[in-house]
Amino acid sequence: MAEITAPLPSASSAPSAGSETPTAGRRRARIALRGLEVLLALFYGIASALPKLIAHPSAAEGFDKLGWGDTGMYAIGVLELAGAVALLIPVLRSVAAVSLGALMVGAFIVTIVAFDGQNAATPLILLVPLGLIAWARRDSVKDLARLVRRTP
Repeated sequence: MAEITAPLPSASSAPSAGSETPTAGRRRARIALRGLEVLLALFYGIASALPKLIAHPSAAEGFDKLGWGDTGMYAIGVLELAGAVALLIPVLRSVAAVSLGALMVGAFIVTIVAFDGQNAATPLILLVPLGLIAWARRDSVKDLARLVRRTP
């Protein structure tokens, strides 16, 4: 899980203007990916899970229409909050992205079937960054498997 980075080039060996070292490009990609993970964690934790967990009328209305009631609303809220927290834990990032992606597939299907497609694009749009995170962090699944197999 430790990352090894190459030493920074000295001023005399710096690349010419307009070119970029592979290490700098990878670093920028890691920072962008981490930013995306934090942004999605905030979205799922605050904008999506919180209204369900506090039984905000806007969330409760939809679940009542589905016939799932408070139990379904709280269950989905807890799953979203767990996914948001897991997106911030390095070893769980990929699993969290896949799990939230599965939740979004379910949300898309429910939106099409029960709500005549109103706001159906939202879960589909969220699948794109979740898929990117799952793919980019796929090696963390090996680390997770090693942790799970570890016996005391």
